[in-house]
Amino acid sequence: MDQQSESNPAHDEPSAVPSERQPARQRSHKRPKDIRELCYPFIYETQFQCDYEIATDELCCQVGGVMAMLPVAPSEGEAAVFADLDKLQRLIYNLNGSVRGRLGIFEEDMAWLKERYDLYNEASRGRVTGFVLPRGPQPIPALHLCRCASKKVVRLLVRLEESGVSYDPILPRFANLLANFFFVLTVFLKQEWQVPEVSYVSINY
Repeated sequence: MDQQSESNPAHDEPSAVPSERQPARQRSHKRPKDIRELCYPFIYETQFQCDYEIATDELCCQVGGVMAMLPVAPSEGEAAVFADLDKLQRLIYNLNGSVRGRLGIFEEDMAWLKERYDLYNEASRGRVTGFVLPRGPQPIPALHLCRCASKKVVRLLVRLEESGVSYDPILPRFANLLANFFFVLTVFLKQEWQVPEVSYVSINY
């Protein structure tokens, strides 16, 4: 084996030479010419704007999933929840474009969502007095995922500000309110369906 290696000119060349003959590797984030290979115009952006837009898009999709899980023949309460989520999907997409584009969330949107929060909160007052486990029949777990996704949106807004991107302060206010709204919806629906809450006693705090 050693003699064969010594008699092979390829082994006498510096190790760097063969690699120089290889074509330069294309950058993985280069924008493709074929539009079918591009899922979003800003997908290779290195700033947090694109991450924020993907997160709000995901949240809007999750809300659509919750709507699909609600009863086909809804009660009055379930119909109200469906109507509110229908409006929220549009507001979440307005939230989506409010960093890169024109502001799409306004004080009247905050007022509407606070009014809906207060309505469901009052209807289920006293049902939850501490920590509860995020469980129950669908779409309760899906609503809890919406709650978590809203928090992720807030965190991305924090990162955007940290990176020097400015936006209207109403955006994190609305996203925080969204998270709280999704939680109160879980409490309201579980009350509607007479599903008990399962308490969680923290050993950490």
